Amino acid sequence: MHIVLQLIPKKYLIGGTLILLGLSGLLIMSTIVAITGEFEKDSQQSEVTEIEGGGIGVGTANVSPEVMRYQPLLEKYAQKHGLDASYVPIMMALMMQESGGRGNDPMQSSESFCGSVGCISSPELSVDKGVLHFKSVLEKAHYDLKLCLQSYNFGGGFINYVMKNGGKYTPELAISFSQLQYQKVKHTGNYHCVRPEMVPYSACYGDAKYVDAVLKYYTGTITADGKPAAPASGGSGGKSGVKVIDAGKTLIGKTRYVFGGGRSQSDINAGRFDCSSFVRWAFEQVGMNVGPMSGVTTDTLKTQGQAINPTDMKPGDVVFFDTYKKDGHVGIYVGNNQFLGCQGKTGVAIASMAKGTYFGERFNGRVKRF
Repeated sequence: MHIVLQLIPKKYLIGGTLILLGLSGLLIMSTIVAITGEFEKDSQQSEVTEIEGGGIGVGTANVSPEVMRYQPLLEKYAQKHGLDASYVPIMMALMMQESGGRGNDPMQSSESFCGSVGCISSPELSVDKGVLHFKSVLEKAHYDLKLCLQSYNFGGGFINYVMKNGGKYTPELAISFSQLQYQKVKHTGNYHCVRPEMVPYSACYGDAKYVDAVLKYYTGTITADGKPAAPASGGSGGKSGVKVIDAGKTLIGKTRYVFGGGRSQSDINAGRFDCSSFVRWAFEQVGMNVGPMSGVTTDTLKTQGQAINPTDMKPGDVVFFDTYKKDGHVGIYVGNNQFLGCQGKTGVAIASMAKGTYFGERFNGRVKRF
């Protein structure tokens, strides 16, 4: 072999080597394109400046990406401290009001933990102690959620004040408590009204409108026992689910998968979608808003609605798959181990998620009912 190589002119050896390298490069590039074409771009996640959704169980939190990243920790410590998971969206809304998810103490739990501001410098410790404090205040407030929220701002003294004045939170009690406490501390010069509208009332202790400030980041209702509840609707399962599927089926054979497609009306008119934009579009057709057109992703969709056990799936439920990343692909369950989604090779189509199939092996058990 060595002798044969010596007989071949050097220029031909070099040329042949370059051709082989070029063909190898093309093969690698084609493989990468084929794989990534199935799914959404990671880079698109960084373009989202506002994420709608953000809760498990019931209700949703409309918060920033900085707060959204703490959802797993809030879920973790809610479970650790025995707090019902339905309170996670409320705590995300609370964090949004407290810090916007920024800093080393995103839940501003230093005072409740050690009695002074700034003693917590670990975000995870802040979440741990913040969830524990939230649960403690909630129990002392007898599960009056609004009383719990206002007491998170005012301190435990507000609960005692309310219990002596009717036993239930009212905005008027929040203002009168702030007035009383301000009279005790205004001589220090350390307190001022955080809201101009409270100046005429001299209600400058804490934030007397803290409940409203938190709840503006939460979409849902509050039940008589103080638990958050989803907005009244039929949900995506059952008859409403069939309507979503019927709407989605109208695009079968009329679309193609495009990176970041479906986030403008021109894309939609031209039939350009990816998996999450298609799901958003289908729900929009039946009057359900599950996120803004320009910012929808698998990560925003997975935080919405109610978590469903996979054994209880109904047509219209939203299912997730671990593909190029965790929850990298999403579709709408249609029954019989099939889902409707926008895939790379087919565009909008019905695909199998039965065991042994591509998506069946990647279904991660996450099911949400909008």
